Amino acid sequence: MPDIERDRDEDGRARNSRPRDALGRPLPPGSEGVERIPDDLDLPPAETLTYAQDLLDRGLAFNAHEVLEAAWKNGPQSERELWQGLAQLAVGITHIQRGNVKGALTLLRRAELRLANEGDTPPHDIDGPGLVRYATEILAKLENGAEVDLTQLRPRLEVVRNVQSPGGGPG
Repeated sequence: MPDIERDRDEDGRARNSRPRDALGRPLPPGSEGVERIPDDLDLPPAETLTYAQDLLDRGLAFNAHEVLEAAWKNGPQSERELWQGLAQLAVGITHIQRGNVKGALTLLRRAELRLANEGDTPPHDIDGPGLVRYATEILAKLENGAEVDLTQLRPRLEVVRNVQSPGGGPG
């Protein structure tokens, strides 16, 4: 068997530097793909959520998953289930975008369970209850064979607060 040269990080772990399309599927070497998320991404929670939300809003759920996965792997042990649930939610959305209903059902169920375990007030203003409702609604559509509109694949990760203007009314 020929010895295949692979990209490796400084610790010797294999890296996949192949370009990917907007849905995270590998493209042939040398192809133009979407910008990759750095393998060593390590952001504070607020920046992670902002970055992942921007990617979700642009339809790049696979990339959002990579951002959330970095938080899961780099964050405190006490928050691993939360970040893993968020990453699984993004992967479930990726499977919907790819037309893989079975994979979407599996990942969205896992995300729903992990996020439900966080209770009503997860840290970092993450909208745990809202995301559980979102996953439940998307799961119901998929289980009933209903079409999921791609515009429905942009969940709000954080609690949306009503901002008051200095005059006391909505801003």
